[in-house]
Amino acid sequence: MIAKLTGLLDDTGPDWAIIDVNGVGYLVHCSARTLDHLGIRGDKVVVHTEMQVSETDQRLIGFTSGAERNWFRLLTAVQGVGSKVALAILSALTTEELQRACAGGDSAMVARANGVGPKLASRIVNELKDKAGGMPTVPGAPGLAAAAAPAGDAGADAVSALQNLGFKPAVAAMAVGKAMEELGEDAGLNDLVRVALKKAAG
Repeated sequence: MIAKLTGLLDDTGPDWAIIDVNGVGYLVHCSARTLDHLGIRGDKVVVHTEMQVSETDQRLIGFTSGAERNWFRLLTAVQGVGSKVALAILSALTTEELQRACAGGDSAMVARANGVGPKLASRIVNELKDKAGGMPTVPGAPGLAAAAAPAGDAGADAVSALQNLGFKPAVAAMAVGKAMEELGEDAGLNDLVRVALKKAAG
């Protein structure tokens, strides 16, 4: 499982980039927002990735942050949302805008993305409304859980690890937030997950 690539930006296209990691070129599918963020050919880049494998295809999806990857996972868990639609949504909206739209029930905002009709936008907002509160908080967004946003990549990855173990996003974010308060913001991923597990289970 490839979770992160650090290398040089070798080439880009409309919805993909090639990252050269020690002479190996990884083809990574990205949102337009991620592509803009990567910069120009030859730049050193860090890309968070999600591996998708189906019967007919396997591909790496790339993101500029762990938070963006977490939203991609949430979006693709909604029926009718594949990787293409999820990337279109992440191209049209920042993660903060997406969180605000889901938390506030604003399906029209989600429908701004290419290929997302009003029906699908409503389904996305309805299904992710509760989960939006567990994601890292957005300043000024109404009624979001005060689960302190686990800052940095280790925090986002720890939240993701707890969710993979079956904890709800809000519970995972709250537990990791408490673990970070206890261990400090420079805590490593393993320590964070270990302490957050105790907090979530307790």
